[in-house]
Amino acid sequence: MQYCDVCLETFGYALPPQVVSSSDLEGRLAPCYERLRLPEGRLELMTGIRERRFWEKDTLPSQAGAQAGRHAMDLAGFGPDRIDCLLNCSVSRDFVEPATATSVHRLLGLPGHALNFDISNACLGLLSGMVTVANMIQLGQIRTGLVVAGENAGPLVETTIRALNSDTTLSRREIKPYFASLTIGSVAAAALLTHRDLSRSGHRLLGGAHFSNTNYNHLCQGDVAGGMSGDSAAMMQTDSEELLVRGVEVAEKTWSLTEQQLQWTPQTPDLICSHQVGRAHTELLFRTLGLDMAKNFSTFEFLGNCGSASVPVTAAMAAEKGLLKAGDRLALLGIGSGINCMMLGIEW
Repeated sequence: MQYCDVCLETFGYALPPQVVSSSDLEGRLAPCYERLRLPEGRLELMTGIRERRFWEKDTLPSQAGAQAGRHAMDLAGFGPDRIDCLLNCSVSRDFVEPATATSVHRLLGLPGHALNFDISNACLGLLSGMVTVANMIQLGQIRTGLVVAGENAGPLVETTIRALNSDTTLSRREIKPYFASLTIGSVAAAALLTHRDLSRSGHRLLGGAHFSNTNYNHLCQGDVAGGMSGDSAAMMQTDSEELLVRGVEVAEKTWSLTEQQLQWTPQTPDLICSHQVGRAHTELLFRTLGLDMAKNFSTFEFLGNCGSASVPVTAAMAAEKGLLKAGDRLALLGIGSGINCMMLGIEW
């Protein structure tokens, strides 16, 4: 995919107020750790994640997404009347029906003519939403589009802790599929895209590529009872080791296609933001793709894995820190369970 008329006007984000360390979680898992004689510090040692954030219990995904969307609009100087389309792309949803996008639309005070709907694609959701909006802009259907994701990891982590502590029959081997759930964090992110004629930033969305291997869609699967509110009972099982290997395989093929589409080499990007799983994933991904770790900007250490918001919030923070200057090439490397992969290039 390639674009000539689309700009990434700005990224926005919102951080939850509650900061929870990996040692805090292990303290709550004391019954399980003591029974299985697991060493303290295991969680941070294996993942590189020292802390993550959670929303207040009654915070809905739409409320979080609206915060990030408002931040992006404020940064761009765009009022609600200038938004032609809103996509909500988080894994977390307020309810099954109607679309969570309708709540975000209402909270942001968007006009009636602004199209709104949800896109679901696991951790690749927001990047998939960006491409959908970009396609609509390129086709002349809309002039501006806002993509948001409000991820609420609290219910998943709470349910996982209860399950591991209460089920005394679980062995060390049997708890492994639940371990990845303890790396998940909450955050909200947004991306505002415009036709280049309206852009103030001039950050051009160049295009990118995608690739899938759905033979491995069983490696990470989650379900939820009661939506994604504070009282829901989300559970997820992940074969982390196999998912790491197969995910990087898909990423390698996607990067090859991206290089062809954009005429890039591993040396081209000035800054790289990848899906924030943890230290082992990042190191294997960069080594396999031949990318320079010095160009990596990461947030997993203090945010954890934030689902579909991981890549955009990382890019937003990188821009906020002044790590991107005019003309720089930014690579967004997204991977989601399924397994789906999408990589995008932006000229800053």
